[in-house]
Amino acid sequence: MSFSSEVKAELTKQIDSKRHCQLAELAAIELFAADHTHLAEKRRLLAKKLFGELPPEEMQQQIDRTLDVQREKLLERSCCKRAFLRGAFLASGSISDPQKSYHFEIVCQEEQTAQLLQRLYREYELDAKIVLRKKYYIVYLKEGAQIVDALNIMGAYVALMNLENVRIFKEMRGSVNRIVNCETANINKVVGAACRQVEDINYIRSRMGLDELPPALREMAQIRLEYPDSSLKELGELCDPPVGKSGVNHRLRKLGEIAKKLGRSQA
Repeated sequence: MSFSSEVKAELTKQIDSKRHCQLAELAAIELFAADHTHLAEKRRLLAKKLFGELPPEEMQQQIDRTLDVQREKLLERSCCKRAFLRGAFLASGSISDPQKSYHFEIVCQEEQTAQLLQRLYREYELDAKIVLRKKYYIVYLKEGAQIVDALNIMGAYVALMNLENVRIFKEMRGSVNRIVNCETANINKVVGAACRQVEDINYIRSRMGLDELPPALREMAQIRLEYPDSSLKELGELCDPPVGKSGVNHRLRKLGEIAKKLGRSQA
């Protein structure tokens, strides 16, 4: 079962206890569902709660009459707005698999209907947008956090927790990847610098010999050649007397400048 189907299965089982909320959800189903087949059970339960047992044709007439009379009052209450949004999603909505992407949408036949949904979502501080796709108006959300809020508004709490788990896992994985990439970049930078330092020292040795260097630089050159994989801190501890990282870095930079003056290419 897709994630979208799981959400709808959860919402289908919910029946509000308040008559006005039941009516708001039924109104959304009537408005958004071009075909009631996939919502037959939810629609039947809501209609039965509202109007009792009636023959199908008489039931439809009762639904139409009631919605026509109550239309102006359907969305006065916050709870009814939530129920309406739930019905709209059940009738014409979908959510992508959060493992792959974050996308929530409801398909509307008319632009006016899409604007109504957009207005309702924005009342809950959700930045719903509208796009025209073929002949339909699509109200959509793209951010994971906003989709979580949309699920909360509709009352899809199990789906909400599942989506949050996916979001947390993806964020942790992203953080780990960023740390690994940063560490790898730092290691590559350190290794590259060490290689250049060894090459500089070898160039100096071949052109003028290390014995011509000042004592501190000669000591550093010899230590770097002997310990090509050591860190600046470790190199400093091997000096006599020991020096700090900044001192080691200064001496290695001086060796690089000498190699450059002797003609070593810095490319």
